[in-house]
Amino acid sequence: MDTNSNIVNIQKDISCDDFQEKVDDVLIRHKSILDIITKLDEYTARINRAVIKSVTTCGCIEIKATQQDYNKDSLEEIKNSMKDHLEGHLCPNCQEILNEEVGAYLFYLSALCNVLDINISDAMAREYDNMKTLGIFNLK
Repeated sequence: MDTNSNIVNIQKDISCDDFQEKVDDVLIRHKSILDIITKLDEYTARINRAVIKSVTTCGCIEIKATQQDYNKDSLEEIKNSMKDHLEGHLCPNCQEILNEEVGAYLFYLSALCNVLDINISDAMAREYDNMKTLGIFNLK
């Protein structure tokens, strides 16, 4: 088994609570809420840039955006007709870069939850319950 497979197997066994607790253990430099929220913004921008570079530099994905068709008889039909405007698949290099950027974003999201005394698992569970209850009427 290669190193990447080991990392993936380890990661799938990590709970949100474990991750959030580890962030609390290792975060030193950017402990201020001001640092944390600006780091979240930074990593949002880095994720966006990595996606854009996958299109403009690598070319492994393409964005073919067209107008969405909301003129349907039901929400289910609208949901099924919506397009993501993405063609192709991330190459291994672009996927690795995006995994790193998303991981860093999750780190700072967990740090924000820690400083605000929010349990990320609870927030996820609440959102999951909302999605289960409202289904497609959640409209996000």
